Amino acid sequence: MNYIKLIYLSTFCGIISILSFFNIIYSYYLNFYLNLNTYVYTFFISIFLTILFYISNSNDERKTTIYEKILTILLGYFLLPLLISIPFYFSIYNLTFVNSYFEAISGFTSTGFTIFDNIRYVDQWVGGLYFLFSIILLIDIFDHSFKKSLTNFISFNKAETLKQSLKIFLLYSIITLGIFIILNIFGIRMFNSLNLAMTIISSGGFLPTNSLSNILVNNSQILIFSLLMLISFFSIFLIYNLAFVKKKNLNFFNEDIHLLFYFLTLLFIFFTFFNFDNNFNEIFLSLTSSVSNIGLSLNNNSTNLSFIFLLIVMIGGSFFSTSSGIRFLKIYSLFKYSINEILSYSRPKNIYINKHLFSKEFFQLNEIYKYFLSLIIFIISLFFLAFLLTLSGVEFENSFKLSILTLMNTVNSSIYGLSDFSFYDLHSFSKYCLIFFMIIGRLELLTLLIVCKKFLFKN
Repeated sequence: MNYIKLIYLSTFCGIISILSFFNIIYSYYLNFYLNLNTYVYTFFISIFLTILFYISNSNDERKTTIYEKILTILLGYFLLPLLISIPFYFSIYNLTFVNSYFEAISGFTSTGFTIFDNIRYVDQWVGGLYFLFSIILLIDIFDHSFKKSLTNFISFNKAETLKQSLKIFLLYSIITLGIFIILNIFGIRMFNSLNLAMTIISSGGFLPTNSLSNILVNNSQILIFSLLMLISFFSIFLIYNLAFVKKKNLNFFNEDIHLLFYFLTLLFIFFTFFNFDNNFNEIFLSLTSSVSNIGLSLNNNSTNLSFIFLLIVMIGGSFFSTSSGIRFLKIYSLFKYSINEILSYSRPKNIYINKHLFSKEFFQLNEIYKYFLSLIIFIISLFFLAFLLTLSGVEFENSFKLSILTLMNTVNSSIYGLSDFSFYDLHSFSKYCLIFFMIIGRLELLTLLIVCKKFLFKN
């Protein structure tokens, strides 16, 4: 194992150990000793792995291959939740291993599926940070137009990887603190504000109470919470680029401009056609929650809009955000390219330019192929997971909705017609399927094809 692999895993084991230490202090402060030993186990095991990975790193200066990077990310998604599952497994709730691991994976991937009530997650915050770091590590597989939203570098060396990772950590932490302060200003209790701040920044789906309506008690709180959820929709670098980039290159804002027009279009459509009974506050919250792949709702009865919200969830947000989804810019590029190809055959004398709006960047044919393959892999994964869940006894409609939410790492709620779905009663086989596909949802789908190509084809 080379330097990047070990130092990457060592870093996140260290973060888990720090958070475990805070949990221990928190338990002592509130005189809550019942499950204290479980956090002590997690603390010492994570510290041990942090030191082990760090001192075992190699001084090999060769460039790490993309396959090694992908396997590093994949290993982290399986290994780190094992550490997080320790407090669940050794708690007083007598959870089985599969239930403990299911909870940990759900938190770490910021999905939000849970067998508990009133769950309070810190690991979703770590998982959101891990996802952003994984994009940095896998930057080479992404397309030129997506890279431009982050950097002018074609590829990252170790120094640039460290620089960008540090920038992400600082931005991620500062934005979390900013969300926490804003929620406090609008009268939300400090403890709830902290939990909601971690949920928003990580696109997580966990609440400190059974219902969001118990926290958001007036229209101003609903409105500000809805607007703050858009932070997970746009690029995490948007505010930084607006404030600190001296030469305002549109390449840095190209995707965010597209996303802004996309969101305003959705807002107009929902306000005009779906503003039933003047409940636009609830509809607006459901809309922002869906575009950001968070999935929280106020337990409204908009089940007639569940299909539309699921489509919005599948589209997703920015390439460099904690949201999931196929990504809007990919779908837009595929759509525009397809329309131009059709028109070129019907009107061969005309010239159709495959270029993003607000940018000088042209679509590359190899990028279009990647987008198309990602879409095909998503569809295959969706129907395969729905088939597996149906085999294990889940109704087809629920299995199809659940498959979408799993791959998009979005919590089940009333806006998707799954608020009463019980994960505790699921068969162990179904839980293992959901565990695997929650991880698949957090990885760029194209990475699956790259790994398969490496191990199944020699050339």
